[in-house]
Amino acid sequence: MRWTIPNTLTFLRLLAAPGVAVMFLYFHRPWADWLALSLFVGAAVTDYFDGYLARLWKQESKFGAMLDPIADKAMVVIAIMVLTGYNGMTPWLILPATVILFREVFVSGLREFVGATAGQLRVTKLAKWKTSAQMVAIATLFLGTGLEYLNGVAMQGMTPEQYVDAVREGLADPIRACGNRDCASFANLIGLVLIWIAAVLTALTGWDYLVKARPYLRDDP
Repeated sequence: MRWTIPNTLTFLRLLAAPGVAVMFLYFHRPWADWLALSLFVGAAVTDYFDGYLARLWKQESKFGAMLDPIADKAMVVIAIMVLTGYNGMTPWLILPATVILFREVFVSGLREFVGATAGQLRVTKLAKWKTSAQMVAIATLFLGTGLEYLNGVAMQGMTPEQYVDAVREGLADPIRACGNRDCASFANLIGLVLIWIAAVLTALTGWDYLVKARPYLRDDP
């Protein structure tokens, strides 16, 4: 194993995965939300650069190839766990989150079972789009969760409708308002749409891996 810059970026991304949850242990909200969001986005950016630099500098390695998908899965699984906890366990988030988590466990088990032939289950472009969609959706949901907390603080003693009216009349902080719709609701809505898109792509890639693995799952005659 060589500690090249690409491998170091991948390793740091792996460390950032539990760091997202740790932010909520050591910092008060909304600082925990913003730090978790920053850490997640920063780690997601390295997902592009570690592979790009490894190919550019011809520093591709078995260690990097092994660690890269593990870091991606750890980031997604831990971030989804945190988001579902702080979003009130809404079914609109739980359902796509379940699809994503199920696929990640299923494909990992599938790769482990086929063993030495797992190299045949190569990462496809659709799988890369899936990962990108997951990262963008999760980052957007982290933004919405942080804004929702700020709204809760700002709306003390007010309903959402009263808060919108207060913002319109200049009696409440307008920074967290997007026209007639508050930014938290808007970000959460966009995040939910994106997480459903990511879930569909995730399910499709899971099915694709299963189809490719079927020849290796047949019992010998």
